[in-house]
Amino acid sequence: MSSTLYRVRESFPDAPSALARARAIAHDLADWTSIPTPRMEPVTTAEQYAYALSAFDTARIYGNRTEAGVGLCLDELRRRTVVTFDNEEPNSSFAGYVTLRPDLADLWPLPERLTLTLDSTSPFGDPYSEPDPDCTDEELDEMVSVLGPLSLDVSWDCGWRGLSEFKDCGVQLCLNSVWLEQIAEPSPGEFGVWVSLGPRVAWTPESEAWRRDSGLPLGEPQQGW
Repeated sequence: MSSTLYRVRESFPDAPSALARARAIAHDLADWTSIPTPRMEPVTTAEQYAYALSAFDTARIYGNRTEAGVGLCLDELRRRTVVTFDNEEPNSSFAGYVTLRPDLADLWPLPERLTLTLDSTSPFGDPYSEPDPDCTDEELDEMVSVLGPLSLDVSWDCGWRGLSEFKDCGVQLCLNSVWLEQIAEPSPGEFGVWVSLGPRVAWTPESEAWRRDSGLPLGEPQQGW
């Protein structure tokens, strides 16, 4: 079973203010909080690519050339000599790096199954990063400071004060994105904070009392992690 998420019904003008609120909720209501786990969303819009081009030199790319449109786009990237593959002779599934250049803007939007991401580019990660690695508060601050229109999701595990069970409890932060059913989706200019309650406590009187006593303006329940 998955957790249950409740959106904090507050508006935030920018990513730093949403981050500050997420941290404040964890500080005020939790006995303990894990270090943050950020997840960088792919570059999906022309606006995001223009920003990435202005701020970074390379990006990670991966996909499967048998998917619709992917093979043709990949051939064009090779023709423009901007892509380097992890394997010299990639199979249908491939991964590599793209050198970001202004003349690639005409390729947007990319095919749906072709992923371009900055999750291996500093400060969001490096070529040796594990998928969705934990980070320090200082590293997260740096990510948010250069985020621009890019989408970043961050989660913290928390032991909510007053609840007997902490499994899958925590805080979910969505920057330029929004939480839908079990996943965050890009939503430019939208910043939000959710609290998570694990499946063992989410629908108990104990949880109902915790939500009431938290003082948070919580929205309707959503399927979570």
